[in-house]
Amino acid sequence: MTGFGTHGVWAGFSAISPQQAHEIEELGYGTIWLGGSPRSLSPARKILEATSSIRVATGITSIWNTEAAEIAQQFTELETDFPGRFLLGIGVSHPEAIQEYKSPYDSLVAYLDVLDETGVPADRRVIAALGPRMLRLARDRALGSHPYLVPAAHTEYAREILGPDKFLAPEHKVVLTEDAELARSVGRPYVDQPYLHLQNYTNNLKRFGYTDADIADGGTDALIDALVAHGSAEVVREQLDSHLGQGADHVAIQILGDVDIVEELAKLI
Repeated sequence: MTGFGTHGVWAGFSAISPQQAHEIEELGYGTIWLGGSPRSLSPARKILEATSSIRVATGITSIWNTEAAEIAQQFTELETDFPGRFLLGIGVSHPEAIQEYKSPYDSLVAYLDVLDETGVPADRRVIAALGPRMLRLARDRALGSHPYLVPAAHTEYAREILGPDKFLAPEHKVVLTEDAELARSVGRPYVDQPYLHLQNYTNNLKRFGYTDADIADGGTDALIDALVAHGSAEVVREQLDSHLGQGADHVAIQILGDVDIVEELAKLI
């Protein structure tokens, strides 16, 4: 699990340029997570080509829009060209977005079986796991878990299920401003649409004491503040590092808003 660093950067696979990736590497971040469920690993290749040592991971590759055997072949090609630098993050997305969504657990197990058969080692993949069953699967069939949209309380919960030796790398959103109302006005739309309307995310939030009232109408200020860190760089870093204090190995930082993400990340490192 070495080489990922304690802090990384999460961005949509089409939202980060090779030049930005190079600059993020120069800042000292350990991993770039590419979100948005691309249908191939070609976005990861572009980032790997533009950098020299930073790890690159998918956050996530959806099992519904990619064939396991094809992803395994692309993984092998990346491993040949960039040994040890690529981590395959996979997940089942959510039922509201996938017409053929069914038996997500069994479908993920079958996908993992193909990855096993086609040479993707368990310790070179992570699973986007929220609930206990998926977390146990991440423990047993992967390097660990990459949870998305979770408060620090989930990190403590996930660590207990994963055990002490598995990789845990939650994502956390950031609006770097001391104006709380501005931060919430920027962060709330990212949380509300679509996540507060997706049952896997809302069920997970309820697991940690949030209610339907907290989730309704774009989320209460308390919920948004738990999911979107804001404040000075020192205050934001403290909230991010609360995940590390609860058992995470690594935190993937997603910068929100119409800002230069490299400039914002430079303030947090």
